[in-house]
Amino acid sequence: MTIETWISFTLAAMMLCFSPGPTLLLVMGQSLTYGKRSVLPLLLGVLSGDMIAMSLSVLGLGAILALSATLFTVFKYLGAAYLCYLGIKAWRSKATKAEDTDKGGIASGTIFKEALLVTALNPKGIVFFMAFFPLFIDTAQPYLPQVLILAMSFLLVSGLSVSFYSLFAGQLRQKVQSPKLQTGFNKVSGTMLIGAGALTATMQK
Repeated sequence: MTIETWISFTLAAMMLCFSPGPTLLLVMGQSLTYGKRSVLPLLLGVLSGDMIAMSLSVLGLGAILALSATLFTVFKYLGAAYLCYLGIKAWRSKATKAEDTDKGGIASGTIFKEALLVTALNPKGIVFFMAFFPLFIDTAQPYLPQVLILAMSFLLVSGLSVSFYSLFAGQLRQKVQSPKLQTGFNKVSGTMLIGAGALTATMQK
């Protein structure tokens, strides 16, 4: 793999990872709710979800999803339903004081699980990795080392994206202590997650 190919891949990955989507909506919503202590479980959850999606693509599930309309639809509706569930949950959540969540009481396991599922249950992600990686693979060179380089590069970019958005939202939360405004943020993020779920349900292969 040439350095030019790697740079092209990294730039493409940055465009994808820093563009708003269901995962980043979840990241910002959770960060606004729980503050800076949510950064690590969110980061680990998203990276784990990316690794699952990439692994499934390499193992061939991406090709199965691309060919099977039924399986793609099942994944699509599972992801859409979960996004809507998280949106409703955000709508119903109450404002919390920053010092309460920063000192403890944060459900790190729940945050990790939600980030992992939102990332891994996106069938477009699995199909995307199946179609995206081969564009940057040199068939004249060993396959596995190239896939590992691309995967690690994508995870690095994804991690930077999640860290940036979560830290930004966490800093914003520190400056916004009004329960009324926090409730408004929860409703906005909840509405956006429900909207993302609706869009996921209507997407085509």
